[in-house]
Amino acid sequence: MSRISIEHLDAAKKKVIFAIALVARSVEKLELYDINKIHTIDEIEPYDALCDRFIRAVEVCIKYFRTYEYIFFVVQSDSLRDVLNIMEKTGLITNTPIWLDMRDIRNRIVHDYSPEQIKSMYDRIMNDFFVELKYFEKKITCPN
Repeated sequence: MSRISIEHLDAAKKKVIFAIALVARSVEKLELYDINKIHTIDEIEPYDALCDRFIRAVEVCIKYFRTYEYIFFVVQSDSLRDVLNIMEKTGLITNTPIWLDMRDIRNRIVHDYSPEQIKSMYDRIMNDFFVELKYFEKKITCPN
């Protein structure tokens, strides 16, 4: 019997649902980032929380994907792209490129960028990335 079981997948699913709920809470409270405004620390803090929550959500989703792959395909892909391709084929995600973009943004958040680049990252997190997270959440909570 494998060390990774359905119980592990259920635990990963709970983490995914919680992490996406935190991202949703941030998205609900925020307006799109205004680069023409000089933001106070208090105004920037919710965007920082959004980024932190987004990073955590992406990580727990990827852990779920790897667990799912191991349980149902009894393999471990060599690359994230391979895992994502399998998740796309199973219908758990809409497409691999958006998840690669999500991972890329997750990696870039820690660096300083111009206000335009920061706005672009926030906007993507709050829009197409959030839509993709919600899609994945729906697929694992209501599979039909």
